[in-house]
Amino acid sequence: MIDQQRLPTAVEFLSLETCDSVANAIREMSIRGAPAIGAAAGFGLALTAVRSSTGSTQDLWQELTTAAEALRSTRPTAVNLHWAIDRMLITAEGSMVSGVETMRQALVDEAQRIADEDVEINRRIGAFGASFIKDGDTILHHCNTGALATVDFGTALGVIRTAHEDGKRIHVLVDETRPRLQGARLTAWELDQYGIPHEIITDNAAGFFLQRGEVASVFVGADRVAANGDIANKIGTYMLALAAIENDVPFYCAAPLSTIDRNSSSGEEIPIEERDPSEVLDIQRGGMPISPQGSKARNPAFDITPHHLVTALITEAGVLKPPFEKSISHAFHREEEE
Repeated sequence: MIDQQRLPTAVEFLSLETCDSVANAIREMSIRGAPAIGAAAGFGLALTAVRSSTGSTQDLWQELTTAAEALRSTRPTAVNLHWAIDRMLITAEGSMVSGVETMRQALVDEAQRIADEDVEINRRIGAFGASFIKDGDTILHHCNTGALATVDFGTALGVIRTAHEDGKRIHVLVDETRPRLQGARLTAWELDQYGIPHEIITDNAAGFFLQRGEVASVFVGADRVAANGDIANKIGTYMLALAAIENDVPFYCAAPLSTIDRNSSSGEEIPIEERDPSEVLDIQRGGMPISPQGSKARNPAFDITPHHLVTALITEAGVLKPPFEKSISHAFHREEEE
């Protein structure tokens, strides 16, 4: 995996050989982005199976469930993590009757299947979403939703990338995304790789550009979407949505169906991860800390954007529009029929 903590200064790769190392990489955000976390967790469980020396299916099952709980605890908000773990455990349980070696191979195959599917899903999201971007548009983007946040290609940034590859002349305003600066560090780096013109802006400058009429649309991803269309996404998304709607700028969320949690009826039921205050307090300017010694901080990693602020959800099953409870239900029904 690319170590996302080292970007953009250096492109370095992590070799993760145990499930514990996968869990640590997710917890420390060397691996981040909901789809990427889910795929990594799948391979973490596959590693558990491959590394196990047991000859008993029951013992292997116990090792897998223990590893699954360790993985679940790393990032509570991102639902793809739990979706991928559940999918892997269903695969393991279904193959137990055939013996340990069959279980191991089934888990390796399923992890690879999750990864391969993600790439195809992202390309479909990109194709659906690019229709909302016109030649000459300036797009405002929050956090990082590109290939780094997925297995490949990306969700919201994948939409932007698709529009660029279609020959549309576009410009991207990149929210820096405090406090971990995923926009400035990661999204700007990806856009540079693709040759897409962009400018980094401070998070609190977004309203300025929206009010001046310089933004055609806002595109974000999601770490979890409730059944009613409420969105849990990187902190700052809610304020961005408020500013967009106030200025009649469409606000789009691009995410795979695996990010939609139909067990959460609204955003109020989505757990919000609070991270170490040091991520806020340890920021430096000119080599000096920006905060007085002894200061305290709050550091929620996500916020909830109510569904009435969302113009549309862009998924691999198509564009879902309000009322979201109905369109989300229909999308899952169509997928299940296929």
